[in-house]
Amino acid sequence: MSTKQMLFSGFGGQGILFAGKFIAYKGLIDEKQVSWLPSYGPEMRGGTASCSVIVSDEPVGSPIVSAPDVLIAMNLPSLDKFESSVVPGGMIIADSTLIERQVARDDVKVFYIPATKLASENGMPTLANMIIVGKLLKELGDFNEESINAALKKVISAKHADMMEINVKAMSIGANC
Repeated sequence: MSTKQMLFSGFGGQGILFAGKFIAYKGLIDEKQVSWLPSYGPEMRGGTASCSVIVSDEPVGSPIVSAPDVLIAMNLPSLDKFESSVVPGGMIIADSTLIERQVARDDVKVFYIPATKLASENGMPTLANMIIVGKLLKELGDFNEESINAALKKVISAKHADMMEINVKAMSIGANC
């Protein structure tokens, strides 16, 4: 893998920070060097939210991701804002339920996943983020159930332990998109 710089973005309340934290913990469990830097607007829920995640074989010098290898865009404002910053040859995963336009670039790999619609249809309306994470892990060749379960145990509190199985199911749906 060497180094992957990822930018997760969307509205507050879509689980952007949770998804980024999950990827960071998965990196730690896989014995990688990681950085997780959250950022959200003053409104929080409903405002903009993003987080930078770096997973590397080498020490991470700065947590700031200005030229991501991977962009997760869960709403149109996020795609509009960050599309041009993705490195050539990078990857964009967009929630096509909420983003109706196509990516304008032809030098990146693009996946349109109707994550919000799939989450709703499968009785997990709050897990569109994890459907997209499943797709991300599959495309990175890193869909490993053992480290997925270990990372979920780190990010899901004991109070919500009943959410483990449904998060794994959401990621499986994404991986099979």
